[in-house]
Amino acid sequence: MPIAPEVLAALPQAIGRPYYAEWSNDGGATWTRCHLVAGSAQVTADRTAETRYSAQAEVLGVPEGRQGVNSITTSVRLWQGVQLPRRDPVWFPAGRYSVTRTSETLRGVSVELDGLEDDLRDPFPVPRTVGPGPARTLVPALVSESLPGVPVAWRAGVDPDTQVPQVVAADTRWAVLSAGSDSTGTSTGIAAALAGEIWADARGVITVGPVPTLQDPVVWEIARGVGGALVQPQPETTRDGLANVWAVSGDGGDGSAAVGPAFAWDDDPNSITYAGPDPVNDPGAPQRLGLYGVRVRTQRYSSSLITSFGQAAQVARAKLADSLGVQASLSLTAVCNPALECGDVVAVEVKAGVWERHIIDSLSFTLGAASMSCKTRTTSRRL
Repeated sequence: MPIAPEVLAALPQAIGRPYYAEWSNDGGATWTRCHLVAGSAQVTADRTAETRYSAQAEVLGVPEGRQGVNSITTSVRLWQGVQLPRRDPVWFPAGRYSVTRTSETLRGVSVELDGLEDDLRDPFPVPRTVGPGPARTLVPALVSESLPGVPVAWRAGVDPDTQVPQVVAADTRWAVLSAGSDSTGTSTGIAAALAGEIWADARGVITVGPVPTLQDPVVWEIARGVGGALVQPQPETTRDGLANVWAVSGDGGDGSAAVGPAFAWDDDPNSITYAGPDPVNDPGAPQRLGLYGVRVRTQRYSSSLITSFGQAAQVARAKLADSLGVQASLSLTAVCNPALECGDVVAVEVKAGVWERHIIDSLSFTLGAASMSCKTRTTSRRL
């Protein structure tokens, strides 16, 4: 999220971390500010979770029930600030949520909070068709059915004018919007067919953007031992989810011609996940060339919304970028940066003088605390 360079540089010197909450029972048309029990508001953001943001908190001075906080109609927004010397606090959103559970406590009302994606997971009353039409038209229409008044934003890197063919929607709006599939296993997700992903951001805006890659701009440099920026790096590796070859196709299920498959693979000979010079047309090359360390791990993906070979190739490259970096990760505790989002690229000093680019996969913090925990991933270590 936007943050002034002088504020980013001064995060370790912040003299205060103020915070507050707002609640609404009219879909966000009006908001009422309220206080939180100190240390009770815990926020988690995770790219792989069902909702990008989730939280729990204890609100003060708000009744429980129809005229106050309830699990049917109440929305909650959380805010956190950075107080620098001789300046007013700088405020950042920390998620907009639907209340999913309430319980009275001795001091107030405890609430469990899930991001707005949760409201898009309700099933359709009856199966229906969606499309054809441009994604720019179809996505806001589906969102507004469950979340009236909630805006949709398109980030650079996805084309909202991509034409989406007609699909049968038999499950949930989220399955159509994100990465759902039909009874045959063929994908019906609009965002996935655009080589992107969809989520509710910290402001509560439904956002469609590209899959993050390590080529994205670095938004924050986290140095070791500088003002407490990097406290505890813990590297780990795994091959879970690894794929170094992707085959992507359009299934032609509506009677149109099948598209693809289009292929993408790790073609960097210096990469530990190198798939060989051409694992599709020359699978014997590693044996012939003495590349005995090459291991090919292939994944296939098919979508009824992919209508051209170029679109299939774009999705294949996005799938490859998202699956090559899962096997080298880092857990760290750093000074709390309220502008940081999942999918942001950071530069981390993992050892003295050794810097690596990492993608933020998840982060968690307590409102008012000076530190945050992050889980990152990067590309495979080079041989």
